[in-house]
Amino acid sequence: CKKHLPGTLKAVAEMGYDGVEFAGYYDYTAKQLRKMLDDVGLVCCGTHIGLATLLGDELPKTIEFNRELGNRFLICPGLPEERRNSRAAWRETAQLFNQIAEQLEGTGMLTGYHNHWVEFSPMDGELPWDTFFGNTRADIVMQIDTGNAMHGGADPIPFLVRYPGRAITVHLKEYSKGRGQGYDAATIGEGDVRWAEFFELCETTGKTEWYIVEQENYALPPLECVDRCLQNLRAMGK
Repeated sequence: CKKHLPGTLKAVAEMGYDGVEFAGYYDYTAKQLRKMLDDVGLVCCGTHIGLATLLGDELPKTIEFNRELGNRFLICPGLPEERRNSRAAWRETAQLFNQIAEQLEGTGMLTGYHNHWVEFSPMDGELPWDTFFGNTRADIVMQIDTGNAMHGGADPIPFLVRYPGRAITVHLKEYSKGRGQGYDAATIGEGDVRWAEFFELCETTGKTEWYIVEQENYALPPLECVDRCLQNLRAMGK
């Protein structure tokens, strides 16, 4: 993407993907990004942005940027240490997200949170994931990442039941215990995630609108990996 974003988007579209979620804009404007997407028939199904872009005077700028981009989902992919280093900090962060969600009312946009693995290490007798989602509004998106959750020792599936209707977008990432540090180098369908059960809950209890493939470690060149992920998903009927 950094070397040639238009070409990368074109390649992803030609594979058969319907949309993309951004994690950085590579110095392009929202108008330029929207044109690139329109040119190849993709839509923006989300963006990963820092918490600071959702606060204070930055939030109206973020709303305007994403309105131009055609994106509804403003997802925070992680938090500064001071916002997650205690159970009290997680509760305060939950209230902060509630305030952001309130400010987004009427815009058509939703905010949400995406996990890594720290959210599944107990803190004062409770998982931070539960502290956060147990204290946030029902319209705050629970963007669970399957591979990251399993890397943290958690089964992602029960959370779809515990927080119904909140998995509006999810990250599909394989987990293969035998790969050690390359735990997510396996492509979707070639590891330990119980995909059939996960998909069934997403499409019923979770109210999922977007499955987002995220591949971070690569056994093959990156574009080959995401192509294989899509083909494997198609073989599963997705």
